[in-house]
Amino acid sequence: MSKKTKALKKLFVLDTNVLLHDPSCIFRFHEHDVFIPMMTLEELDAQKKGTTDLARSARQSSRFLESVLLEHEGDLTQGIALSGAGDASAQGWLFLQTEVIRTDINQILTLGKADNEIIAVAAGLAATQTKHQIVLVSKDINMRIKARALGLVAEDYFSDKAIEDSDVLYSGSQPINALFWEQHAQQLKSWQENGRAYYELVGADLMKWHPNEFIWDEGQEGFVARVIKLEGKTATLETLRDYTHQKNAVWGVTARNREQNFALNLLMNPDIDFVSISGTAGTGKTMLTLAAALHQVLETQRYADIIMTRATVPVGEDIGFLPGTEEDKMAPWMGALEDNLEVLTKSDTQHTEWAKAATRDLLGSKIKVKSMSFMRGRTFLNKFVIIDEAQNLSPKQMKTLISRAGPGTKIVCLGNLAQIDTPYLTSGSSGLTYVVDRFKEWEHAGHITLTRGERSRLADFVNDHL
Repeated sequence: MSKKTKALKKLFVLDTNVLLHDPSCIFRFHEHDVFIPMMTLEELDAQKKGTTDLARSARQSSRFLESVLLEHEGDLTQGIALSGAGDASAQGWLFLQTEVIRTDINQILTLGKADNEIIAVAAGLAATQTKHQIVLVSKDINMRIKARALGLVAEDYFSDKAIEDSDVLYSGSQPINALFWEQHAQQLKSWQENGRAYYELVGADLMKWHPNEFIWDEGQEGFVARVIKLEGKTATLETLRDYTHQKNAVWGVTARNREQNFALNLLMNPDIDFVSISGTAGTGKTMLTLAAALHQVLETQRYADIIMTRATVPVGEDIGFLPGTEEDKMAPWMGALEDNLEVLTKSDTQHTEWAKAATRDLLGSKIKVKSMSFMRGRTFLNKFVIIDEAQNLSPKQMKTLISRAGPGTKIVCLGNLAQIDTPYLTSGSSGLTYVVDRFKEWEHAGHITLTRGERSRLADFVNDHL
């Protein structure tokens, strides 16, 4: 690309899926301009009916476009200043397609298909525009491939990505080196309180720590601590409760490794309102969370009920409509819940079938399985809410769910970024990545990434080699 091309202002041609993914996307391109093809508006119109999130996004996109149009008086062909709609960060102009745009690539593409019509518009603009670099923006990989094959510049929509690479996602813990204590010994303070040890440290390197991050020292046997306070270059650490020991078992479950111990310390802490746990299959995310939930609902009565939900995205072919009530319809999606409950409620052989059935009935009355489709407008009071398969949620859906939390409610998000089944979502734009990145500085939130599988040697081999 030449220096002249780099200096050109960009004109972003938007595919429909970008507007459906983020209805406010027209305000997210800073100083650059935005072009909406007529086919994009047609597709928005086709998606607007219904009560699904897709339909809501289509309607919201149309409202944003109308709000910009209402602020404009004059010829639309000259463009509309986006800053006039009240968003100061958007300094570019909005252009709507007002005439037929013809191009030679119509001989290659089959017109009549929406994607091809939008590509043709972008190609036509690229052939006639001299003041702009034309960039087609789409969440559809195949559409971007076709556009690039025709010599166009095509990009994914990056504005909502929390991070570019999931490998650099905040893990929730970090080791300290062998020289750490020597380097901070001069201004080190330590004391005991309520059976816990506390350390106050001062140093410029501590500024990269986050609230509720776990610090561990491989060299010093057994030292693990949580960052409970950060003020400038001063950090305060609190040692953890050891959930690997049987005396601290949670509903009969003990931590099998260091990261699981970290997770249970977050799940059992009443001062932490939001917990996110990521990890590959078999690392114990659901088991630990459900054990902590049962303990705090049935034994300590800290929470009134357990509410569990998840994104209903099928891995294979959809099996059609499911009969019954809301909980009946959600039952096939809750295999993980059933499997883990079976382990957690495993009684001694001396217990009768009647006692086992009574236990299952008790748990059934305390665990509510809910569909995400009916979450809008609800407020959860004093609940332990578990959002499973959170990697399949968009940032907007995640915001909708978490904002349901009322007083005394704890929300736990579980997910595996390597198993995203939702179209147009990547590990960088997943709702799980979004909340991990946005909550890492909040003193009432914690995150941990589980790395070691505990399901079976077969599952471990699959995660490592397949």
